Amino acid sequence: MRSQASILHLDLDAFFAAVEQRDKPSLRGKPVVVGGVGARGVVATASYEARRFGVRSAMSTAEARTRCPHAAFLSGRFDAYQSTSAQVMTVLRALSPVVEPLSLDEAYVDLTASPTAPDLSPPGLVDIATALKQAVHDATGGVTASVGFGTSKLIAKIASELEKPDGTVVVPPGAERDLLRPMQVTVIPGVGPATAERLRRIGVDTVEELEQISGDELVRVLGKAHGTSLHALARAEDDRLVVAQREAKSISVEDTFERDLVDPVLLAGIVDRHARGVCERLAKAKVSGRTVTLKVRLHDFTTHTRSATLAGPTDRPAVVSRLARGLLAELDTSGGVRLLGVGVSGLADWVQDDLFVDEEDAADIPLQLRDPARPAFDESRPRHGHGWVPGLDVEHDEHGPGWVWGSGLGRVTVRFETAETGPGPVRTLKADDSALRRRPVPTTRGEEPDAGNPSGSPDLP
Repeated sequence: MRSQASILHLDLDAFFAAVEQRDKPSLRGKPVVVGGVGARGVVATASYEARRFGVRSAMSTAEARTRCPHAAFLSGRFDAYQSTSAQVMTVLRALSPVVEPLSLDEAYVDLTASPTAPDLSPPGLVDIATALKQAVHDATGGVTASVGFGTSKLIAKIASELEKPDGTVVVPPGAERDLLRPMQVTVIPGVGPATAERLRRIGVDTVEELEQISGDELVRVLGKAHGTSLHALARAEDDRLVVAQREAKSISVEDTFERDLVDPVLLAGIVDRHARGVCERLAKAKVSGRTVTLKVRLHDFTTHTRSATLAGPTDRPAVVSRLARGLLAELDTSGGVRLLGVGVSGLADWVQDDLFVDEEDAADIPLQLRDPARPAFDESRPRHGHGWVPGLDVEHDEHGPGWVWGSGLGRVTVRFETAETGPGPVRTLKADDSALRRRPVPTTRGEEPDAGNPSGSPDLP
């Protein structure tokens, strides 16, 4: 265990929704839900305004619409999120070369590797967080982050959650157990609803009560690996290293859910969403893959992986989703799923285009998961005539740049505004209007280093 709170965890606040609010001025301060917008859609992220109505990630879009019908429901723009995330990671690497991204919106940083020898006292860490959050805000055009410091990954991650949004929490050495003891056991990684119920049956609801249970008893109740791990984590014993990002041999997306999911339609929708995310990352990296892997962690914490390999590489969401859903059907998920992931490996820099999917296969994929960047003819148009999905960046020869609010019945409604223009007018056009086309994802602000700080790094105390 470390003697200083030298591990930093940064978590961008309601990241996808925050990027949408940044780029769509009319949505600032209003409920925004990002995810699948169709009948089988799943919420990826909800803004804090939407969370007040009970909307949360992994909830079905149908339920989210019931809870917050006045929210803006957007299909999401992976390129915008990836671009913004890359800027944040650049800021973090200015602090230390040892940065471990966990996803687009969170990462660990090992401050002991910093070349500037930062002040690791609690006041010094607060100053680091203040400078870091300002640098993130400037680089991203207004996205906020919460920062936690601790002597371990466990404590740093928990600390970053305590005062969201835009919070800073430092847990000084020696205070780890006092922090954990009053908390519910679900704060510990690996304690989902099923594990929490098993612990409740032996009288454990809080970390303090868990700490009082012997290792042998936890192994008996939860199994050797899980019981041993929780016995250590309940005592804030976590010696995991921060590992710098390495070249990816595969690309994957996964989610751990707040509660076990059993609805097969909802699980299939999450698989579809993950397939789209993986394929967008493949396209961004200009690679494709042959092997599709499904990862499922069940209610009893057992983890299963299933894979299927194609004859040639692909980056098509329809193909990846169809294979992943087939793999999901092979597993018994009736007891509940707490983690679900989709990955593609066997990466290559070429695509055997359209060999493994036809229009009937593509029709099985919800509209928001089809790839509008691969049109049949005009690359500025959606691949399908009705594919003007909510949130899509567009531009019109007469009205200028904007984004799609909604579409249907041969029409598309567009709000003509950008992050720079402020709230703009709404106009309804014909879906086949030849003057309307897709617009490249706007360049996020702050990409050029500040003249007074040419490295682009935050000015650390």
